[in-house]
Amino acid sequence: MPPTIVLIHGLYLTPRSWDGWIDRFQQKGFQVLAPAWPGLEGEVEQLKADPSPIARQNVTEILDHYENIIRGLDSPPIVMGHSFGGAFTQLLVDRGLGSAAVAIESAAVRGVRDLPLSTLKSGLPLLRNPFLRHRAIMLTPEQFNYGFTNTFPAAEAAKVYERYAIPGSRNVLLEGAFCNFNPKTALRVDFTKNDRAPLLFIAGGEDHVIPLPVNKHNAEKYSTSTAVTDYKEYPGRAHFTMKQEGWEEIADYALDWATQHASS
Repeated sequence: MPPTIVLIHGLYLTPRSWDGWIDRFQQKGFQVLAPAWPGLEGEVEQLKADPSPIARQNVTEILDHYENIIRGLDSPPIVMGHSFGGAFTQLLVDRGLGSAAVAIESAAVRGVRDLPLSTLKSGLPLLRNPFLRHRAIMLTPEQFNYGFTNTFPAAEAAKVYERYAIPGSRNVLLEGAFCNFNPKTALRVDFTKNDRAPLLFIAGGEDHVIPLPVNKHNAEKYSTSTAVTDYKEYPGRAHFTMKQEGWEEIADYALDWATQHASS
């Protein structure tokens, strides 16, 4: 029986961001779970109207939420995460979870010190005034386009913003932005761990939020581990690669890699 797949969405998004991937994986015979971060169980439209649940989020709560879901399954699943969900995927693997894992355009964890200007620009709305941590901030269409859909045609980018974008948690982003200054951060892994699930990093060549060097350096941090770590680049891909034309190729590669390594 094929393993279950658990999909973890990123900041400014909900499980709706995986809708095409869910259908594609289900058609291949997999059971697919795409749980929301705690508090994001509602629809996009509902969360835009009332973003108060987003403001209360924190990394530890989100991680524990996914750990409880995964430990409740009959067998270790394939775990795939996008953006901040990619960072959560790394952390869950570090906790000994999953049979194989794919981190797609993953946010960095502690120890990856790259902070490109494009990353700062895309996160600026949430990084402003770090003393007001518990806020939910909605990106403007222009800000979302710069960070997520910079390679999309204008009309398509507008539709994507309307259908998928929600306010983001300032607290979660600040935890990520300052993880290298906080030795007790929840966003830390043991890069040298040998008894973890195989891990694939997928990077987009035109990603403004998590540019290629960040993804590459994140993968390279695992180089001293004997566990499998792979890295794959896709030129021309924006941060919201799951919705960009040609997403099927990325989805199929991720699934083929994960099933191959999970079975082995």
